[in-house]
Amino acid sequence: MLYYAIVFLLMLALPAVSIAIEAFMSGAMPLVVLLAKWFVFWAVGMRLFLAGVRQIAQPKYTAQVILGLKSDEVLLVVRELGFANLSMGLLGLATLAVPGWQLAAALAGGIFYGLAGINHALQPHRNRLENVAMVSDLLASAVLLGLCILALV
Repeated sequence: MLYYAIVFLLMLALPAVSIAIEAFMSGAMPLVVLLAKWFVFWAVGMRLFLAGVRQIAQPKYTAQVILGLKSDEVLLVVRELGFANLSMGLLGLATLAVPGWQLAAALAGGIFYGLAGINHALQPHRNRLENVAMVSDLLASAVLLGLCILALV
């Protein structure tokens, strides 16, 4: 249940609240700029940072609970996934201090989420948590890559 709440908060509620507060405070910033700023921060920065910390500290949770893998042999790979998530998460978090990194974080996060979502979709025996991961990954990818495309036009 906590997993569902965290995904909801980091992918929808916190970006929306952050956008609303900044729009109210600044008034003049275009919505797409606010979406890029806060979605990259929360969805790439905070979500991947927290996932990375958990995968490094408790690789069994991701392996067994989310992915349904029972063998301890996969824990090394899950921990290394945690290093990658932590690194991308730090990039996303840093975009508040270095806004010029937003596009790079959106691109890296969008590609990662898209590939992860497709990988989840290809698993024939997904559990409920993996389904949530799949849907949220694919939605995050669509938003992030959409922001990248908008930045190019």
